[in-house]
Amino acid sequence: MSSALAYMLLVLSISLLNGQSPPGKPEIHKCRSPDKEAFTCWWNPGSDGGLPTNYSLTYSKEGEKNTYECPDYKTSGPNSCFFSKQYTSIWKIYIITVNATNEMGSSTSDPLYVDVTYIVEPEPPRNLTLEVKQLKDKKTYLWVKWLPPTITDVKTGWFTMEYEIRLKSEEADEWEIHFTGHQTQFKVFDLYPGQKYLVQTRCKPDHGYWSRWGQEKSIEIPNDFTLKDTTVWIIVAVLSAVICLIMVWAVALKGYRYFTISQPFSRSLLLGIMTKSPDTKMMKTSKQPKYLIYPLVPVISFIQKSFFRGFLKVLKCTY
Repeated sequence: MSSALAYMLLVLSISLLNGQSPPGKPEIHKCRSPDKEAFTCWWNPGSDGGLPTNYSLTYSKEGEKNTYECPDYKTSGPNSCFFSKQYTSIWKIYIITVNATNEMGSSTSDPLYVDVTYIVEPEPPRNLTLEVKQLKDKKTYLWVKWLPPTITDVKTGWFTMEYEIRLKSEEADEWEIHFTGHQTQFKVFDLYPGQKYLVQTRCKPDHGYWSRWGQEKSIEIPNDFTLKDTTVWIIVAVLSAVICLIMVWAVALKGYRYFTISQPFSRSLLLGIMTKSPDTKMMKTSKQPKYLIYPLVPVISFIQKSFFRGFLKVLKCTY
């Protein structure tokens, strides 16, 4: 017995002289669930003592005596354990430890108590869109819109999600953060024209952690947004005026052609306008085509009420 103990002490001394030792104490770094239905735990390994070291994760549930080993060491990468929906229970406390073992001995991490409801860290929001718009008073703003994470069920109320956006100009060092509550859109005012802005979003459930910041998108605030809008209206107004002038010119040209009438007809027409009783008899006996004369009778009443009456009086005197 004493010889065996001596042999063990000799082996241990030689191992220590060679820099070999029991593994260091591992530390559970983080546990995270994206959707309350599955979760992953990661750990930081301690020193391996210069020897190949094996790690295992074991857990039990509060109020239960059974201890279980990690169901999946591969899905979430090295030094991790993935719990699928089959192994996840809501409103249950998990007591989790990590064990490290090599030829020189073993060590165990401090236990971590995990409630899946409170370790939710969702994926970032998706479909971030940016658009520069104007209010009726010509004030420019940036309209930011997004959608909740794909795997997060917010429609049924299983999740209540809150959001933040952050933005900065391309030259700035610090981000400007805006809390948007439960809204999935936000308007940002007082931006500098001509500058390019970078925008990101993130989200957090009612219980849990903020997601990482989502994909970065950029947009440039135009310098001449108002000028462009005004220019468009000026062009429309000018074109409309040109069209109206062309129509007036065409009507006037046509009218000039049809109203080159005889002196008697002209005198009777003008006198009729002044006296409200045009000489229709003379107009009928005129050599002018009847289909041009008769339609003028109702027009006379309209003209005499217009601002041309004074001008026509002058014409009357000349006759």
